[in-house]
Amino acid sequence: MPELPEVETVRRGLAPILENTRIAKACAHAPKLRVDIPKDFNQRLSGALVTRLTRRSKYILMECEDGLVAILHLGMSGRITIHTAGSEHPARAKHDHITLLTENGDLVVFNDARRFGLLVFSSVSEIDQHALIKDIGPEPLGNGFNSAHLAAGLAKRKSPIKTSLLDQKLVAGLGNIYVCEALWRVGIAPTRLANTLSAEEIEALVPIIRTILEEAIAAGGSTLKDYAQVSGELGYFQHSFKAYGREGEPCIAKGCQATIERIVQSNRSTFYCPNCQK
Repeated sequence: MPELPEVETVRRGLAPILENTRIAKACAHAPKLRVDIPKDFNQRLSGALVTRLTRRSKYILMECEDGLVAILHLGMSGRITIHTAGSEHPARAKHDHITLLTENGDLVVFNDARRFGLLVFSSVSEIDQHALIKDIGPEPLGNGFNSAHLAAGLAKRKSPIKTSLLDQKLVAGLGNIYVCEALWRVGIAPTRLANTLSAEEIEALVPIIRTILEEAIAAGGSTLKDYAQVSGELGYFQHSFKAYGREGEPCIAKGCQATIERIVQSNRSTFYCPNCQK
């Protein structure tokens, strides 16, 4: 599942193409993805002027001049490709479910082989209360995510810290990969109960989470088998992973002689160093 850095990479790639641009023709080539695509999708977006492209957690929000907001989630295998004006636009592939042709001649294609993605409509005035958005916690790169917020959110949680940080109500957009990396860097065992973290550990965890996400965004996200940037180029932050996916490999922390281990938490693989993380 693409995480915050992957979604932000896609948003940044799409922004120069779509922002302040009119969509000449919008086409939904399938009736549904994870849920039904709005029946008036083609009609509402064809001719619409896109004013802003933002992100909330793992959702991309496309705001239009008339107040319409299209909410897009990439799902597990969704990918967006841009075919720029002047290039040869390819024939529609089997799993190309949504296409947007801009007035400038750029073609944006959403392909989703597994159809776990999502595209629904809301409005600018109601977006904060939309069912998909209203319960999401603060953005980890924003001012609302700080040690005081995290401490309050963890104080009564008796679940493992790894599981707690994946709760989108606590903090938006964090996923399995970057939580594993953050806990390794700060030296906290993923199995620790959330309410046992000290004030000092929480104080250290917040900037580490921000740093890892910023590094991943700068690097273009993680290279996963179903993920590609809008340019079609794969990201390369995976080459910087210190824990995730390194089961059985030596821990690279200075002076550590242990190897990275893998356990399963909430049906997800967790990678950690049993020596460095306490």
